[in-house]
Amino acid sequence: MSLLDWIVLGVTLTFIVGYGIYRSRQQQNLETYLTGGHTLTWWHVCLSVMATQASAVTFLSGPGQAYTDGMRFVQFYFGLPLAMVVISITFIPIFHRLNVYTAYEYLETRFDLKTRTLTALLFLLPRWLSTGISIYAPSIILSTIFGWDIVWTNLAMGGILLIYTVLGGSRAVSYTHVQQMFIVLGGMFLAGYLVVRLLPENMGLVDTLEVAGKMGKLQTINWQFDWNDRYNIWSGLIGGFFLQLSYFGTDQSQVGRYLGGETIGQSRLGLLMNGIVKIPMQFLILLVGALVFVFYQFHQPPLLFNETALKKVEHTAQYQTLQREHTQRFEEKKQVVTQLQSALERGDEGHITSLQQRVQTLDHQTTELRNQTKKLVQAEGGDANDTNYVFLSFVVKYLPPGVVGLLIAIIFIASMGSIASAISSLTSSFVVDIYRRMWVKNGTEAHYIRVSKISTAVWGMLSIAVAMYASRVGSLIEAVNILGSLFYGTVLGVFVVAFYFKSIGAQATFWAAVGAEILVVVCWVLNLTAFLWLNVIGCVAVVGLGLVLKGLDRTTNSPTQD
Repeated sequence: MSLLDWIVLGVTLTFIVGYGIYRSRQQQNLETYLTGGHTLTWWHVCLSVMATQASAVTFLSGPGQAYTDGMRFVQFYFGLPLAMVVISITFIPIFHRLNVYTAYEYLETRFDLKTRTLTALLFLLPRWLSTGISIYAPSIILSTIFGWDIVWTNLAMGGILLIYTVLGGSRAVSYTHVQQMFIVLGGMFLAGYLVVRLLPENMGLVDTLEVAGKMGKLQTINWQFDWNDRYNIWSGLIGGFFLQLSYFGTDQSQVGRYLGGETIGQSRLGLLMNGIVKIPMQFLILLVGALVFVFYQFHQPPLLFNETALKKVEHTAQYQTLQREHTQRFEEKKQVVTQLQSALERGDEGHITSLQQRVQTLDHQTTELRNQTKKLVQAEGGDANDTNYVFLSFVVKYLPPGVVGLLIAIIFIASMGSIASAISSLTSSFVVDIYRRMWVKNGTEAHYIRVSKISTAVWGMLSIAVAMYASRVGSLIEAVNILGSLFYGTVLGVFVVAFYFKSIGAQATFWAAVGAEILVVVCWVLNLTAFLWLNVIGCVAVVGLGLVLKGLDRTTNSPTQD
């Protein structure tokens, strides 16, 4: 990076950390440290919720996902608006009325301590591991492209945000989210604009989108039902609905964000706006990837964007052969794409169809060459997955000085937003659901705040430790969601029983949750279905097993306080 890039990176990160420390100056009690003190307006809730969900993985892996697989990943979010409605109607009023610090406190009121503890543990384990992935994901990519030491990159990625997260707790996290989201979204719009500017002079945004569409990169909806297809409208609406409902309704990293709303109405409006805004935001992030794909129809891309891994095989005769074929296919495809763009301008439909078929054939041949290169890299022990490297590789090679530093800062900032929320939520659940409830029940306010700060630091270090030893996990945006899908469905099922099945008591619910989690893990290990459906299986299994086992409860549970 240039000196200007380093200056932009340093100033941007200093601003965020400084603002976080500034917001942490205010006098604290346990409520303000863990929930923010119920002071956030609806728009603040909305931005904080979005910043928590939109990690660096979203901005690194999202464009790469569109580059390799088109726009269909956006279907993953189609169940989100409906999930926001359900949470606003059912979850938020109960959480606010009971004035809970965590979502799992309610479960002891409805069931018993062991059910509360089980669900808290089912949250703590995957959230801790996914937080480590959220640190590791941008760190490994930055260290690979820039040659930075992965240890120091992990420490910087996780350590910077711990400064204000430990000092200010949930309040500092929520207030820094606002600045983070404005910077991140502004940077992504700038990146999309610059991609189009780098294309041939006769190509505008409309021309670029037409070419991307004819090459199959703008197809967003797949109506075909397939259990094993990760992204179609049915898995998005049904599986995505259950995942989003469990994530926003039961994951403390999100519950903690909207528990900070001034009123029930402010929390509801913030969540509903998130449901409205999130899909267009994710669409635009993926669209940047589609624009980058068109850019690489006029500028030869590498056979593998993870160029560090590529260096392992560059000396081999097999790679040299693949590279020559790749160059030949690129030059041929570039000419056909140019002709296709001209035909689109003229509206020559007959010519468009034949050119479209030709360019898609060439693109498939290029993909096959990339796949052969990946196999070659894997044979040498390298990381053949390059989805996560596509966007950052483009940024570093083609964008002007200053902009590179800004987009690297965005990667740090996006990481900081989601990781800070995750670590804050780990602290909230551990201190409230485990430490205060089971270990030290009558401590002073000052004691619990001190323990919370220590817990925040410890969870941060544990997450960095996971990042240090994280293995290659493929598409990182998928890895995080797969990890959540292994546990969230079961946790959601416990809450569904609590809210809607008053005849099912504590014993039945506890053992139903245990059985459902075993079933989900078995389905995943045996690869019986795409991961989004695991959320449905877990939730339905808890309810079904709970109805079967409700005879275990000799007495009727008291109704919920709703």
